[in-house]
Amino acid sequence: MKLASLSRSLLRTATVVAFALTATACATNPGDSGATEAAYQVNDPLELPNRFVFAANEAADILVIRPAAEVYVGVVPDPVRDAIHNFIDNLMSPLYIANNLLQGNVEGASNATGRFLTNTILGVGGIADVATQAGIPHAPEDFGQTLAVWGVGDGPYIVLPLLGPSNLRDTAGYAVDSVGDPVRIWAYGTDHKGMLVGRAVVSAIDRRSQILKEVDDLRRNSLDFYATARSLYQQQRRAAIANNKASAAPEFPDYSTPPKP
Repeated sequence: MKLASLSRSLLRTATVVAFALTATACATNPGDSGATEAAYQVNDPLELPNRFVFAANEAADILVIRPAAEVYVGVVPDPVRDAIHNFIDNLMSPLYIANNLLQGNVEGASNATGRFLTNTILGVGGIADVATQAGIPHAPEDFGQTLAVWGVGDGPYIVLPLLGPSNLRDTAGYAVDSVGDPVRIWAYGTDHKGMLVGRAVVSAIDRRSQILKEVDDLRRNSLDFYATARSLYQQQRRAAIANNKASAAPEFPDYSTPPKP
């Protein structure tokens, strides 16, 4: 796929998504304090199929993903894992910059640009997180957050195969981010598609390895793990959209983060 074609595809997708989801705008983002409690009630009309997909994801995690993450932690030294995590995250920086600009967040775009340049140049291509040591905050932004800033509501809660908790808006945002991913554009333009699969696998294992204990605790202590995961996902997304990174809730694995091959 040529670069020009990918660019046109991104613009078409973004336009269709924005118009298609406008009908749900503000449906789950009330403007008055009296609707706060309702805002945290997840819209889940697809609960039955969602639970089926959630169970399948759980099986895949228990049988494959979690064991792979454990081996990764056991075999790969901490400094190497940190370098891999930093490198993968740095590759996503152009998307963070673009989404900050689309949200009208000039300061966020400036910080994201500063992090990208600092880590790329001084961090040897991003393997060292020099920007954090320099006091430049890390604040990932995706197109789902951008749509929320534009006033698009959550839409129904969705559990995606392997990718995990999401909703209609964030699923559409993930699709746009995947098409606009600069590494994906380069890989398709230079016929290096195979590296996308490798990056997705390594990224998923890397992120899963960082929350081994947290997920185990949630599974062990939740009466209904599905409902717990659903609630935590909504809380995390609302905090991210509000640029409030300090959430009291324990983290749940976000499998939507790794870019789609």
